[in-house]
Amino acid sequence: MDILRIEDLRKTYGEGENAVHALDGVSFSVKKGEFVAIIGPSGSGKSTLLHILGGVDRPTSGKVYMDGQDIYKQNDDQLAIFRRRQVGLIYQFYNLIPVLNVVENMTLPVLMDGRKVNEARLRELIQTLGLQGREHHLPSQLSGGQQQRVSIGRALMNAPAIVLADEPTGNLDSKNSHEIVELLKLSHEKYHQTLIIITHDENIALRADRIIAIEDGKIARDEVIRT
Repeated sequence: MDILRIEDLRKTYGEGENAVHALDGVSFSVKKGEFVAIIGPSGSGKSTLLHILGGVDRPTSGKVYMDGQDIYKQNDDQLAIFRRRQVGLIYQFYNLIPVLNVVENMTLPVLMDGRKVNEARLRELIQTLGLQGREHHLPSQLSGGQQQRVSIGRALMNAPAIVLADEPTGNLDSKNSHEIVELLKLSHEKYHQTLIIITHDENIALRADRIIAIEDGKIARDEVIRT
């Protein structure tokens, strides 16, 4: 069953001779529970694609369907709700709120949505992510690896249908990178979530079920490496 379907996705910045085609006719689908790595050189369109899949940036043309719903038929307010409830976004630079502690950062999307925090899920995530004893620490009191763990917890707190990670280990050393990949793999298996990671790291890509290579805004390769 496909959870995500992309049809002829295009994103152009600028006009005329100055136009840059970040995405140029990208089409593919992702099955529910699949772990997909998207690779490609800098400037190939990977991050643009991820932001469009996550409802962060509207495409110039084309369709993005999640669970059969065309997400860009929604207005901006509906799209914001969609992002909070259906998508977990993880970035390279964590994007934590400096004045909020670990628990507050993790539960922020739930509270912004006007919903009650699932305390059992919060405790489970803190334990799974190895953040016990640091619940009341501010981001400045955490290592880079710990901050990325908090950002993963924030992304998973709403139990999203799909988790999108943009170079999640790009700001970490090799030890922390390995641990973060293991945690993402664990969350993918434990919560049966669809996981899409953008990465330059071949070792991370090879942990995925499938690798999609993008070059010059087009899909150059789409290979299933495990079923």
